Amino acid sequence: MPKETDNARLKKEFKRLFKSMDFVCDNYLNKEGVPDKEREMFADIYQQLGQAWEFLGLQCDHWEGYKRTRDKKEVCKICGKVKGVEEHYLLLPAKGTKVIGRHIKPNSKKTFPTKADAELVKDSIRFHGAHLDVDVHNSYKAKFLKDKHEINMAAERIVTLKEDGIECAISEHTIDIDMKKPGRSRAKQTYGGFAHELRKKDLKHFPVIFSFDDDYRFLGLTILR
Repeated sequence: MPKETDNARLKKEFKRLFKSMDFVCDNYLNKEGVPDKEREMFADIYQQLGQAWEFLGLQCDHWEGYKRTRDKKEVCKICGKVKGVEEHYLLLPAKGTKVIGRHIKPNSKKTFPTKADAELVKDSIRFHGAHLDVDVHNSYKAKFLKDKHEINMAAERIVTLKEDGIECAISEHTIDIDMKKPGRSRAKQTYGGFAHELRKKDLKHFPVIFSFDDDYRFLGLTILR
């Protein structure tokens, strides 16, 4: 007996689901004389079937195309979902590469009145203990000093990874690494400078190994913890 394909299995599951939803709707929700308590119980069941539809639909790639309904909407011929409607859930494989969203960069030269108007992506995920945050926005106006001054904030794509007290933020022009060490005093001043600006005896305090090529072009670095 030939093995059932994933597409065939999914189509069969949708048919069973829609049949169950129609049964509940026709016999308990749209039928006269059903007691209120019984109708309420089956309304909950219908909602649960609807949630099953939501998650089952995440597996559908809409491979048979769309059909147009009476209200001029395009719905998938397999799962019945409306074309172009944003999903509220994600279906991720337990093993292998997880793909969430797409690579987005600032896409407008306009300066927006607020960050909310300029925002393209503001999302985060905790993945096996690591915290990843993606913030993408166009230029916007920001106020400071009790709203007495206004400046234009540059468009940015910032990806921040936090792991075990270390924070690495990557933007278009900089890569910032913050070592949040225990016992670090916030009262002490933080300084910054290029390696060549520091005295040789002070460089011994920085456990950094630089990677470079024959032309002394910077390739990367390693920080010893």
